[in-house]
Amino acid sequence: MIKHHLLLLCLLFSVFSFGQKTAIDLKTIGKDLKNEKSTYNYEKLIFKYKAYPKSLDTIESQHLYYGRNFGSNLVSTTEEDFKALAEAFKNGDFDECIKKGKVLYERDPTNLDVLLILLRAYDSKKDGNNFMHHLSQFRTLTDAIRSSGNGKSEKTAYVVNSVGDEYILLNILNLGQDYTRVSKPGKGGMFDIWSKGDNAVYIKVLYIDF
Repeated sequence: MIKHHLLLLCLLFSVFSFGQKTAIDLKTIGKDLKNEKSTYNYEKLIFKYKAYPKSLDTIESQHLYYGRNFGSNLVSTTEEDFKALAEAFKNGDFDECIKKGKVLYERDPTNLDVLLILLRAYDSKKDGNNFMHHLSQFRTLTDAIRSSGNGKSEKTAYVVNSVGDEYILLNILNLGQDYTRVSKPGKGGMFDIWSKGDNAVYIKVLYIDF
C-alpha cells in the first residue's frame, strides 16, 4: 500500500512544532466553515492553505482537516482515479503521477494520501519549490491531528478522519510493528489503543468513511 511505501517519507516529517491541545467540536467546525462572516469560513481558509500554508494557526488547521467531514467531491482511495495515481507512483512514472495528482489535489486539497504521493513525486523530480510548499501543507494538517489530544486516554485521544490517516499518524509517532492494537467502539468513532509494555496510545477514528 502507498502508506507503507511512504513510511520513510512520513518519518522525515516527525519533527514538527505543535500548538496547544484543543478539543475537536465537529458541529462548531461545520457551522464555521459554512458561515461567510466567520474567520474560519472554508473559502477564506482554503485560500490561505493554498497560498500561505505556514500562516495557518492551530484552530484554522483543525477546521481544514476535520472540515473534510463536511466536504463534497472528496477523493477516495478506492476510486479508479486514485488507483491510477497510485499505479503511476508504483511504476515510477512521476511526470504522470504529478499530472494525475494535481487533478485530485484540486478536487480534495486536504487529502493526506494525495499530498504524500505528490510529495514523493516532486522529491523524485528534484522539484524543491513544490515539494516544500506541499510539505508545509502536510505539516499544517498533521499538526491539526497532533493538537487534537495527547493520546494518553480515551478522553484525550488523537482524532483522525480515517484509518488511512491513522497509519500516517502512527508513522509520524514512530510506533512500529511491535505495538499491538485493541479496538473498541465509542461515541462518534472507534477507539484504537496501540500498546507496547506499559506504553499505550489512544487514537479515535471518526465513523465517517471517505
